[in-house]
Amino acid sequence: MTSVDPTTSECAASCGQVSATPAEPAPSGLVARQHSLPSYIARLDRVWLALAALLAVLGLADPRQAGASLVFMADSFLWIAPFLLLSVLLAAWLKAAGVDRFVGRVGAGAPLAAILLAALIGALSPFCSCGVVPLVAALLVVGVPLPAVMAFWVSSPLMDPEQFVLMAATLGLGFTLAKTIAAVAMGLLAGLATLAVQRAGGFGAPLRAGLGGGCKSDVSEAAEPRWAIWRDPARRRDFTVEALRVAEFLAKWLLLAFAIESLMVAWLPPGLIAEHLGGSGWQAIPLSVALGVPAYLNGFAAIPLVGELMNMGMMPGAALAFLTAGAVTSIPAAMAVYALVKPPVFLWYLAIALVGSLASGFLYQAAQML
Repeated sequence: MTSVDPTTSECAASCGQVSATPAEPAPSGLVARQHSLPSYIARLDRVWLALAALLAVLGLADPRQAGASLVFMADSFLWIAPFLLLSVLLAAWLKAAGVDRFVGRVGAGAPLAAILLAALIGALSPFCSCGVVPLVAALLVVGVPLPAVMAFWVSSPLMDPEQFVLMAATLGLGFTLAKTIAAVAMGLLAGLATLAVQRAGGFGAPLRAGLGGGCKSDVSEAAEPRWAIWRDPARRRDFTVEALRVAEFLAKWLLLAFAIESLMVAWLPPGLIAEHLGGSGWQAIPLSVALGVPAYLNGFAAIPLVGELMNMGMMPGAALAFLTAGAVTSIPAAMAVYALVKPPVFLWYLAIALVGSLASGFLYQAAQML
């Protein structure tokens, strides 16, 4: 019997292609009945299964919260849908045009400039930690180098124009400028550190199997980019396959993240967090980072809470550490990151975010004492 490469078989299955190897005859009778249900469940996507199981258990245990979570998921997904749609269409178009084979070369030619530009743009972009995921996915799919993407990924949730205005009015211009500088600095740290790791031989293939690469394109690998993809049937086919694949991949992970986010908003009220953030010693900074990870407070919701805590005596450095850690490493945001990249890159992202949050808090607190 001819052997079949598992990778090739998996790719063909995901693209809807038929293997040339004859299929084994299906079992019949009692054996088929015994194995049909487990085999069917094994073929189901684990993310969709997890989401369905979570909602089912929630519906049985707390129907009111289940309804509230569904409304929260719908509202969040509708808000992000335009960004998701634009990112998916952009990624599919650039992929079908063949641009993904050339973007990486351009970014690799001037990595330091790319990282600096990505960190600056990220700090000015209007994306939250989950909202930035579709755009990051598009950048990764079309071949933008990981260091530049990481710089944008880390800096983007930390500051945006609306948040800057609200924070300046509530917490003061000095604190707001410090957070803006922290956003750019953390983006630079993420990009430069990732570049160093890649030059040492790490993170050679950062993407998960369901994103980027994927199945073999119908377009020749040697072909030059062709922007008018509608004129080429093979490129139109690539566009459709890529758009559907990326859309499904992002949608399932974002919906699961929104479901968990809804429970955190309901079960981790700001008052509970505030009880543990009033310390005035240096230990308050790592404690703020530790509490910022499980807590989910978007930039706007966290501003009045942090303002009240600072009025009650919270250290400015601890406040900055809490805001930066919560924006980058909250559980919903971490889930979105985990969906896109392999575990080593995911752990690296968390480490960079935590180190950057701690450094920002300690440095800002030290500056306050000068």
